[in-house]
Amino acid sequence: MRRLWIIAMAIWMCTTISAHPDSTAVHRRRVAVVLSGGGAKGMAHIGVLKVLERAGIPIDIVTGTSMGSIVGGLYAIGYNANSLDSIVRTQDWSFVITDREDLHRQSLSDQRKQNTYLLSTGLSIGKKSSQAGGIIKGKNLAELFQKLCIGYTDSLSFTRDLRIPFACVATNIIDNTEVDFHSGRLPQAMRASMAIPAAFAPVRMDDMVLVDGGLKNNYPADIARQMGADIIIGVTVQGPPKESDDLGGTMSIISQIIDINCKNKLEENLAITDLHLTVDTKGYSTASFSKEAIDTLIRRGEEEAMRHWDDILALKRRIGIDDSFRPALLHPLRPRVMTDKMRVAAFVFENMTPQAERFLRNKFHLNTTDSIDARLEQELTTSMRVDLFYQTAECRLVPEKVQPAEGTPAATSDAVRVVITAGNRKTAQAHIGARFDTEEYAAVQLGLDIPLKTAVPVGADITLRLGKRLMARGELTIHPRSVTRPTLSYTFRRNDVDIYMKGKRAYNIRYNQFQGEFIPINFDLRHFNLQLGLRWDFMHYRNKLGAETSRQVTLENEHFVSYRARLSYNSEDNWYFPTHGARFSAEYAYVTNDLARLNLRSEDGTKTGKEAGMSDVSANWRMSFTFGSRFTLQPMLYGRLLFGSVIPPVFSNAIGGDWFGHYVEQQMPFAGIGNIEYVSRQFVAAQLQAQQRIAKNNYVLVRVAAAQQADTTKDLFNSKTIFGGQIAYCYNTMFGPLGATIGYSSRTKKPYIYLNLGYEF
Repeated sequence: MRRLWIIAMAIWMCTTISAHPDSTAVHRRRVAVVLSGGGAKGMAHIGVLKVLERAGIPIDIVTGTSMGSIVGGLYAIGYNANSLDSIVRTQDWSFVITDREDLHRQSLSDQRKQNTYLLSTGLSIGKKSSQAGGIIKGKNLAELFQKLCIGYTDSLSFTRDLRIPFACVATNIIDNTEVDFHSGRLPQAMRASMAIPAAFAPVRMDDMVLVDGGLKNNYPADIARQMGADIIIGVTVQGPPKESDDLGGTMSIISQIIDINCKNKLEENLAITDLHLTVDTKGYSTASFSKEAIDTLIRRGEEEAMRHWDDILALKRRIGIDDSFRPALLHPLRPRVMTDKMRVAAFVFENMTPQAERFLRNKFHLNTTDSIDARLEQELTTSMRVDLFYQTAECRLVPEKVQPAEGTPAATSDAVRVVITAGNRKTAQAHIGARFDTEEYAAVQLGLDIPLKTAVPVGADITLRLGKRLMARGELTIHPRSVTRPTLSYTFRRNDVDIYMKGKRAYNIRYNQFQGEFIPINFDLRHFNLQLGLRWDFMHYRNKLGAETSRQVTLENEHFVSYRARLSYNSEDNWYFPTHGARFSAEYAYVTNDLARLNLRSEDGTKTGKEAGMSDVSANWRMSFTFGSRFTLQPMLYGRLLFGSVIPPVFSNAIGGDWFGHYVEQQMPFAGIGNIEYVSRQFVAAQLQAQQRIAKNNYVLVRVAAAQQADTTKDLFNSKTIFGGQIAYCYNTMFGPLGATIGYSSRTKKPYIYLNLGYEF
């Protein structure tokens, strides 16, 4: 009997000890890590955590504010310091801390719009927006938190349900009180804790309006003590107070105001801290999210902790463990994240119209989809904002058990319930673009996308261009199925174009163009766009003024009807400075003025007969090949061939500039020619561009081109070859590319200089 009792006691003791994460130190003191706010400077927390793990310090509680809440919250659900290091280094923070849409997987037309306008913002006219109050709504940050916190996005207790008990702090600006999160939805709590006033929109919960917790408690050691911490290790990243000479700009003044307010409770909380580490963040600000800055800040955090290595080991003995101790359960490399497909139990839609739900189910085939990954999650939320005009969109994955398919041995299996939640719907989406160049000087383009309240989603798109070339456009697009977008549009252009002949200004032509287009077949996909349609053009010529004489020549007004097929493909990774991918486009147009043929006219404008319509065939193809990490070669072939007895002058081939269709629709670029030059009916060219990236956003572009032209195809390669070359320096700014170009061609026989700032339109 005594032997059985001893065996039972041994089994009980082994079970009890193995169930405890620190089996050799059941009665040791509880350790808390407290992480302060500080924006990007809070990246230094990761370096400190690396050293604490290296020293074998067990962490039982984590509290944090602002960036400290983000690092601490992710650490609490299972990310170790090395995985946090990888996460912050691989993020595109220039995208994450903005509200720009990730349109890499959206349609080509949406991608083109994003690379045309400087600013896009949602409007809720006549509605009270719950997302107002900050320059940045923080949608990309919120989506990042959702993706990193899979399994922890539903309402839960931060004390019981996380791997390490956690708490974070926000400030309720309604009554200027501190709000401590011990439960709720973890991504929402982290987002509220880092809502820097004026920069990020506050988080509204019930009757509270929550902003950055640093305004009330930037270093929440007191909360750690309330949660049962016996030993507190704290990290702060605030620099010394700024002097009067340091306060020279608006951002520095705002930063100083925040830093002063962040001293609430600081002295009291430092007094209860057992080991306080102050990381040197001199030279960096709350917005220092560049890769170089993140690397330095993490390294400085690690260096600061290593300077206190002896103190850390001494603290380890105070905890009640010896120097050789290592926690029994180190955090895994990463918790459950959406790296692979996850099985879907159900798709649930909240705060959405039946039409919107049906649109998403059809577009993404959700009725037959049984799994979800990070790409589909991103595409769903982006489509809700871009296609369905919701201000905010959220996709939560809630784990649940489901009955497996018949014949499987397990009773239940893991799956997720995908909860898709929409915010308020926008009245419109406004776009603003601006550019300057030495040819047209200043230009502004305004856009307005308006969703119509119809059973089938229909969008109205209004565009206005102001400058030397005036353009007004209205477009209706129908979304009956996932990829087909029938489109009806009407465009007015008031063109003022200088025409050059071999480098000399020959004349200026001014005309109004009225254009209506119906595209019943419009497949608009991620990389691919196919359009089949009918177009009507009416040309109203105002005058043609010669360069050397003031004599005006009146041109005959005329209209055309054309049948068109267009194909576009673009897989390039960057719209202006690609390093890999390909771009291809081709178009065929049959041009008439009576639906079948072209009327012939004499010099006085009278009709003299009819001929078959004009055929217009054009194409261009470019590929990018990168050598190393900075040098890219981009060969391109392009051309335009016109066939028919009658070629209306308005459709004649034109070359010059850096872009296709910039000044006139049929314009083709050519290195070394800065303005529009008319060429023969048949034109083909080859171009090679070398792109060298210097530092982060600086580029040197060298371009050479050669072309053949003739009036007939058989004579195309018997004519004299045109050569051209140019070199350009470009800086990729937040306002679009800033560039300076110097070029020369054998056709113009003189150099030209071109300056521009802004996206092309």
